[in-house]
Amino acid sequence: MIPLLCADVDGTLVGTNGVVHPAIWHAAERARAAGMQIALCSGRPAFGLARSYAERLAPDGWHVFQNGASVMHLASGRTRSASFPAATIEHLVGRARQTNRVLELYTDVDFVVEIDSDDTRAHAALLGVPFVAGSFEAMTAPVVRAQWLLSRADADRVLAEPHPGIDLSPSTSPVMPDTLFVSLMVPGIDKGVGVAAIAKEYGIALDDVMFVGDAWNDAPALRRVGHPVAMGNGEPEVRALAKRVVGHVDDGGLAQAIDLALTLR
Repeated sequence: MIPLLCADVDGTLVGTNGVVHPAIWHAAERARAAGMQIALCSGRPAFGLARSYAERLAPDGWHVFQNGASVMHLASGRTRSASFPAATIEHLVGRARQTNRVLELYTDVDFVVEIDSDDTRAHAALLGVPFVAGSFEAMTAPVVRAQWLLSRADADRVLAEPHPGIDLSPSTSPVMPDTLFVSLMVPGIDKGVGVAAIAKEYGIALDDVMFVGDAWNDAPALRRVGHPVAMGNGEPEVRALAKRVVGHVDDGGLAQAIDLALTLR
């Protein structure tokens, strides 16, 4: 079997109705019983619903959050994070306030957003935390990731703007289909880096790792593993990177991928 399977959350684990198909939990139980390591690999942070998913999949394992900005071992609290320089955060905050765009700032275990809107409230609900608007200046811990919440109409313009010292990683969620989430990352950090860090911790070669995803931000991980798998609902670019394509997220396609991993070497 495949010794390590890493799975995205939105569009892979979580369906368009915002819940996890029951077949996925049953498949994960079979995989764990067989000795497979399962790791969450999400753009979401390590709190709220994402943490609960990770704890259910592997409470004593390593998981990737925030598109690779946080690589965390839940049981011990060990983390691997790279934080932004203060000047970069000051630039982003100034740009957000000048344009009135929604910016979120994240530490390993918390986040802050200043704008109270339907989108920011919906995103807090998606993360599984209460919505509380706050001042960016109130965040004292190192910022490991920032994020724009953009309308589809604004997306191309913002993505084309210069972001010095920042890597951009856009993603989507079927639960908020009209919003583009643009993660602003420390250069060189992505899901592929996070998966490589987990594989190293477990002593598993990347050629023996399966990654299952559906969106653009999954591409770096799909390119690095030996067994890239795309969801049936995945973006065309993602399906093109995959060796195999499984069912739609709403049909529990991730369960199919897990069962496949149990049969491969």
